[in-house]
Amino acid sequence: MTSSKYKTRATPQNIHHRFEKNETVSLDLVEEQDIWWFTEKDCDQSDLTELIREESKTIISSNRSPDVPFEYSINPYRGCEHGCIYCYARPTHAYWDFSPGYDFESKIIYKSNAVELLKKRFQSRGYQCKPICIGANTDCYQPAEKKLEITRNLLKCCLEYRHPVSLITKSQLICRDIDLLSELAKQNLVSVAVSMTTLNNNLKRKLEPRTASPNSRLATIQTLAAADIPVTALIAPIIPAINDHELESIIQIVAQQGASKAAYIILRLPHEVRPLFLEWLDNHYPLKKGKVLNYLKSLRKGQLNHTEYGKRMSGEGIFAKLIEKRFSLACIKHGIERRQNEILNTAQFSAELNHNQLTLF
Repeated sequence: MTSSKYKTRATPQNIHHRFEKNETVSLDLVEEQDIWWFTEKDCDQSDLTELIREESKTIISSNRSPDVPFEYSINPYRGCEHGCIYCYARPTHAYWDFSPGYDFESKIIYKSNAVELLKKRFQSRGYQCKPICIGANTDCYQPAEKKLEITRNLLKCCLEYRHPVSLITKSQLICRDIDLLSELAKQNLVSVAVSMTTLNNNLKRKLEPRTASPNSRLATIQTLAAADIPVTALIAPIIPAINDHELESIIQIVAQQGASKAAYIILRLPHEVRPLFLEWLDNHYPLKKGKVLNYLKSLRKGQLNHTEYGKRMSGEGIFAKLIEKRFSLACIKHGIERRQNEILNTAQFSAELNHNQLTLF
């Protein structure tokens, strides 16, 4: 069971990662100015979040997956203090010789030179403007953003160059940047996806211990929509026998709050996420564990995870078709569109700064 000492974390375990051959060394060698701590109300000194500065060499990642509605993405942070137990980005922490478990939630690497790199890329010869998604892996509005403002400064950069951008978040902190988002929206340069996992706050605390409450996320959707910022409700992940019964209720309420589109993703369990999620089931839903796993196997050709493009997000088989049908009917009933590839304006992009825009800030 999760120790009370770590009650605001999804897991207290630092499981071994798939690349691990040697023991991870202490971070005492990192310069003091590159690390500081966030103190949480329910934490002691052994449960604080560590921020680690990274001087990146590149900033925009490219993907050619047909499953995601963008080709370019930026992730200002590696690791995520939100601590969602199911997060498919957890295995990426292994590339730093950190555990996808507790380390992923408590050791947050931030890209200190993100804005400088983005400007350099925008000004590079032959750069082709395509919408950039910020926060596709880890939340770009996690707690560190309140102090670091990397995401905010990336948005400023996109506005200056009139570059289209989309964001994915669970955090109400995005409302801090309404000024920038509103200006981008006026030029059809922005869209936002707010992740909705459940309307049950007790389940939320177990699945996503340091995220905003369901009511806060609904308020975020309402605030963004009221500012004419296009909002998609991303119902993710759908976990069979845990939250799938909420699908229609979530669609109904996000439509009422002003979301114009909706999408969903079925739970994925890549690499180290699998043992972490199985342990989570043992801790919180031991009597449902067999049912959950049987459903997942029916979605993944008898396995708990499947990486095939076109099917890894939605699954296949009878249960997958049922979820798809329920989702489609609920969207029709409540007058909400299914999210497709975002059509944002790329024609306005200019490598020359819009100096008049700078006076707004």
